Amino acid sequence: MAAEKWVLMVTAQTPTNIAVIKYWGKRDETLILPVNDSISVTLDPDHLCTTTTVAVSPSFDQDRMWLNGKEISLGGGRYQNCLKEIRSRACDVEDTEKGIKIEKKDWQKLHLHIASFNNFPTAAGLASSAAGFACLVFSLAKLMNLKENQSQLSAIARQGSGSACRSLFGGFVKWILGKEGNGSDSLAVQLVDEEHWNDLVIIIAVVSSRQKETSSTTGMRESVETSLLLQHRAKEVVPKRIVQMEEAIQNHDFSSFAQLTCADSNQFHAVCLDTSPPIFYMNDTSHRIISYVERWNRSVGSPQVCSFFAALSGRCYEFCDLKHIFVLSILSASARENSYISFP
Repeated sequence: MAAEKWVLMVTAQTPTNIAVIKYWGKRDETLILPVNDSISVTLDPDHLCTTTTVAVSPSFDQDRMWLNGKEISLGGGRYQNCLKEIRSRACDVEDTEKGIKIEKKDWQKLHLHIASFNNFPTAAGLASSAAGFACLVFSLAKLMNLKENQSQLSAIARQGSGSACRSLFGGFVKWILGKEGNGSDSLAVQLVDEEHWNDLVIIIAVVSSRQKETSSTTGMRESVETSLLLQHRAKEVVPKRIVQMEEAIQNHDFSSFAQLTCADSNQFHAVCLDTSPPIFYMNDTSHRIISYVERWNRSVGSPQVCSFFAALSGRCYEFCDLKHIFVLSILSASARENSYISFP
């Protein structure tokens, strides 16, 4: 490694995602291993994405991170797990134009600066942590010249935020729960790319600005500990729905897609009510939206719209077939490199 005070940077962009077959409940909270498979759709990064620039330099004396211009701590276990996993897989890097050469062993003593920016509100129920950790892992992998593919990287991103593993791909993505105790086979795979169903659009309706009373982490833990319905769902219901949803996506079968998405959302909220103490993520406006969607579909004789509600503070998602209505956005591209953003 050269002695001069150089800086090497990489910038990446990753979109957020929303689950149509939901992830709810962990069998291992440290490794973030789910109790069931899940399937998500990746959103258009022009609407919802994280952009992250990572930099390394021998002049940096500690790892530091800024989120939306404000410095945050990297001391949390999830950040440290991701950094440890990435550094352990780092390879030699050489930039002949700048005269920079970093050997594999150097990465253990070099420090990083990380600047991350969301083009949508952070902590607003729009899966900012999923996009954020996916972007962090992807950009660091590029900086440190990792040889792992996207699915292998997703197993690292998962340790920051479970849903982050699905944000490394565009289109429809499946998070496989895996069987290994160390989580090595709990990773994401792309089912179809963003061009497969590009006349599908998504509405995000904000039905409340209040922060949710029960965090997802706490809610999942309490559901795993107290809900018999969750155990039935994970073992008996989700495996069949995963197969049916994959078929619906492959065949552009919106009727089946809508039925499965609505049913899974409803069962997720039933699990929340079956949890002790019960968890409430929907309000009167949420229920009215469900009623309107049902009435609309009945009036035309077939599903044109489907609605579902995540474990969020007042966020309703609706899917529509573009042949009938145009609303917001198409499916997005996967994680990608980009021009850099500046550090504060």
